[in-house]
Amino acid sequence: MIRSIATSALVATTLTLASGAYAAGAGGHVTDYDFSFEGPFGSYDQAQLQRGLQVYTQVCSGCHGLKYVPLRSLGDESGPGYSDAEVRAYAEQNFEVFDEEEDDYRPARPTDNFPENNAVGAPDLSLMAKARAGFHGPYGTGLNQFFKGMGGAEYIASLLTGYTGEQQEQAGTILYENEAYPGTWIGMAPPLYGDDVAYAEGQPEPTLEQEAKDVAAFLMWTAEPKMMARKQAGFAGVVFLTILAVLLYLTNKRIWAPIKKRDT
Repeated sequence: MIRSIATSALVATTLTLASGAYAAGAGGHVTDYDFSFEGPFGSYDQAQLQRGLQVYTQVCSGCHGLKYVPLRSLGDESGPGYSDAEVRAYAEQNFEVFDEEEDDYRPARPTDNFPENNAVGAPDLSLMAKARAGFHGPYGTGLNQFFKGMGGAEYIASLLTGYTGEQQEQAGTILYENEAYPGTWIGMAPPLYGDDVAYAEGQPEPTLEQEAKDVAAFLMWTAEPKMMARKQAGFAGVVFLTILAVLLYLTNKRIWAPIKKRDT
């Protein structure tokens, strides 16, 4: 009876996940890119986060903001890992914020957040990777998130590299064909082409795919800056529960051993 109920529940859950996955990624092909932060022991690649920040600053920030991300978090060891002086210089050189006390704009400070950008009505990217971290995956299978780690970063990288070059006009708006976008046609023009930025010496060549993966990893960090801390806490919890289970098993055997011997 219990086994039958458990089997039915498992089948129902699988079907639900699969149907949800198809709805989330219908009409889009998401590539299973490898990211360093995937898996229970994965962690962010600091150099990749720095490259992703560069791509965001020089390309994406023209239309998209990161209003929920504090500039000071760029100095986190589990993030880009910049020094206090580097964070301060980055904030001052790249952004201006409106100060209500001064009633005027001033250079951004580490205590500020990345500014909003509502110039063209483009969505804020602070939580984009988390919002797109549903059960995406090729062919709408729905279980790629569990078995392959497919999620928001893969979707973003696939979207940035998924333009086919085809376009059409609808109601006075130019739409661009994108293999990863649900519905195929998207209003955002291709933001990356490769060689859009100049990476520092010793870094990978800034191809279209490399830039897409780098900025996708950075946006994953903006959405999940404490992911590594949660993984460590989860691992510690699993170890603790494993030890507790072994101790309970041994204690149970010790308590019931005299009774079992008496019965025999």
